[in-house]
Amino acid sequence: MSSQPKPRGVVIAAPSSGAGKTLLTLGLLRAFARAGRRVASAKAGPDYIDPRFHEAASGRTSLNLDNWAMRPGLVRDLACAAAEDADLLIVEGVMGLFDGAATGEGSTADLAAMLGLPVILVVDAKAQAQSAAAVVKGFAEFRDDCDVTGVIFNRVGSPQHAEILRRAVEPLGIDIVGAVPSVAEIKMPSRHLGLVQAEEHPELDSLLDKAGAMVAEAVDLGAFEASAREVPLSGGRQERLPPLGQTVAVAQDEAFAFTYPHLLADWQTAGGRVVPFSPLANEAPAGDADAIYLPGGYPELHAGRLAGNEAFRAGLRKAAETGVLIYGECGGFMTLGDYLIDADGKRHQMAGLLPLGTSFANRQLHLGYRFLAQDGALPWPGELRGHEFHYSMLDWQGEADPLFEAEDSRGEKLGSVGLRRGRVMGSYAHIIDMEEAR
Repeated sequence: MSSQPKPRGVVIAAPSSGAGKTLLTLGLLRAFARAGRRVASAKAGPDYIDPRFHEAASGRTSLNLDNWAMRPGLVRDLACAAAEDADLLIVEGVMGLFDGAATGEGSTADLAAMLGLPVILVVDAKAQAQSAAAVVKGFAEFRDDCDVTGVIFNRVGSPQHAEILRRAVEPLGIDIVGAVPSVAEIKMPSRHLGLVQAEEHPELDSLLDKAGAMVAEAVDLGAFEASAREVPLSGGRQERLPPLGQTVAVAQDEAFAFTYPHLLADWQTAGGRVVPFSPLANEAPAGDADAIYLPGGYPELHAGRLAGNEAFRAGLRKAAETGVLIYGECGGFMTLGDYLIDADGKRHQMAGLLPLGTSFANRQLHLGYRFLAQDGALPWPGELRGHEFHYSMLDWQGEADPLFEAEDSRGEKLGSVGLRRGRVMGSYAHIIDMEEAR
């Protein structure tokens, strides 16, 4: 009796952001799915948006693999979970291949090395010809533990351009897996935090079909799959962050969409009950919930509706009065405050459970990984790892206890962050995993 074939995987990376790896990943997922292959995916780094597009392309849940914020054992666990019952796992990298946190840790190259998976390099060839070979050679030879086995040239101008690229790279002994032309009508819409969310895209399925057809014609799918290697076994399930409560009401809609699937799945595996509700639909959190989770998202785009949804805000106030734990991250944190000023300078009333006001009137980027220490306010270990990515500013802050003591990825102290008033608490940070001893 033959055993089940082990899943195999490959990492999609690029020399820099903007090379087109997300659209190519979506095209590959759709092309393999249309060809009858059981294709799965994952996204490197703390990205909430790309995985939802992956899921639309493949029909399978896409997980984040963040090898800065996650313990190595958890990364391996999640890679195995993503690849379960799949023929092929495609991992989309983040930024440039060797780019990571400020210390250099947590890069796509680090992730590929940790998992022992090969890298297919996506090179934007729009403004170069033979010089592209130098880029490929440099990236292939930069690190011995990162195995660049193939290249896909993107935004190729013509068959003649593709032939020049092939001849230039041929002496390097690196496979040219594909040469993808520039296609103007296949373009992903974007906003200040990245792509528009998958559920907001009115013609997403058509776009994915076009991307899949383009990739199926321009990429050698057989050679791509042949380059994959076995996804390593995890070695046993790692300890996970426990649920915030026995019954957790989780805000889930276009304004509060930034949740990591592994966290919600872990809470359910641990015996927690997750009950979704929609603030945008003016739904109150479940009355029997002993914890409420408001994740990040885009509340600033829906601030007027949220301000007018009295059933939602009254439900939060009632829960706070009865001692329910209420925790907000980034957009959820902003919603727990007194007010939110949108990009047009209009002020909107929020829940009023934490003494703060936030503003998009003068945007400023706050970005980076965080070490976060807390004193037991949250039912998680005291040392945590997370990530911040927001443009809003604190416009006003009143008296309340801090939630975390924070450091950046270099270990430089950032002081107290977040607020806590009784059992209501939040911060701009998105929690990803618990911290290992440093």
